[in-house]
Amino acid sequence: MNQHHTPQRGTAGRSAGFDRRSFLRYTLMAGGAAGALGAAGVLSACSSGSSGGSGASSTNPKVQLSWQKNIEFAGEYWALEKGYYQKAGVGTPELLTGGGAGTGVETGLTSNKVWIGMTAPQLTAPVILQGAKLKTVAATFQKNPFCIVSSAAKPINTPQEMKGKKIGVQASNENVFKALLTANGLTESDVQKITVQYDPTPLTKGEVDGWVAYITNEPITLAEQGFENKAFLFADFNLPLVAETLVVRQETIDNERDKLKAFLKADIQGWYDAIADPAGSAKLAVTKYGKDLGLDEAEQVKEATAQNTLVVSDDTKANGLLTMTDALIAENIEALAKAGYQIKPEQIFDMSLIKEVYEEDPTLKRA
Repeated sequence: MNQHHTPQRGTAGRSAGFDRRSFLRYTLMAGGAAGALGAAGVLSACSSGSSGGSGASSTNPKVQLSWQKNIEFAGEYWALEKGYYQKAGVGTPELLTGGGAGTGVETGLTSNKVWIGMTAPQLTAPVILQGAKLKTVAATFQKNPFCIVSSAAKPINTPQEMKGKKIGVQASNENVFKALLTANGLTESDVQKITVQYDPTPLTKGEVDGWVAYITNEPITLAEQGFENKAFLFADFNLPLVAETLVVRQETIDNERDKLKAFLKADIQGWYDAIADPAGSAKLAVTKYGKDLGLDEAEQVKEATAQNTLVVSDDTKANGLLTMTDALIAENIEALAKAGYQIKPEQIFDMSLIKEVYEEDPTLKRA
């Protein structure tokens, strides 16, 4: 897979989104743990103990992002801009660009090179099952952005409507697509799965009927190119996995609980600002944090607006951003099982810290 930013079509901002498919999906479910990290590498990292240590307790903690510095990390940008991290006492976190070789969050954590990272349960679960002591302590996206995008002229509105249709599926997304089928009582024989690359041009040419995509990206970029489309979220059809989860080592929870809570507080504040100002978020991504990516500001505003619908839910309105209810955790455990990962809630999730953060400062939660 191409793991580097190489513009191929449209503006540089658009190509960042298309090229992203070669690594993103957080390499979700790409052949289990090996697909994302390399089983041998994970096991080696797990057995390396605390060697390195550069990310463990530095003044300015290293934060491994799941991808390049585009709109996805708007909350962190705002937290840096407004000094929330410094006010909370965690210094100025160093945001490390992800999406390339050797930048997997779980690898960074297990090798003790980063302090915290943004990832997804499908990547974290298999590494934990191999013995890594990692925990998810918050979830930015209450819904994962996976979707099936199709032509507005011939829309596919539900998994059932995929029957008999040609669906473009990237190699790295075969497992998550299979999980969608399983979760909805379908099998691979019910659809015509077409192995594709990451540029959705075949969809615009009618070579396939549907395309595995990210709701915050391809539907927007395709529409900008004049291709009217429809999309349905995997999360709305029995695969309610969260995304952009904040994951740390268990030893960080044990030994640096207050610092971790302070980081979460600042992150929460940043995300409330990001939700309130999509245009400002886009400007930060385009002109400062991702200025070398050639991002298109108008598109980033649209992606920020779409992203907000994944970050905000009825539950976060009630409990605060980045939280997970017990019910949502249970749904994720069930979804992980459908994807082939049998794991218990307490093995992967620990929401006690973020609950304490809100209990200690109820003013954090905004209307």
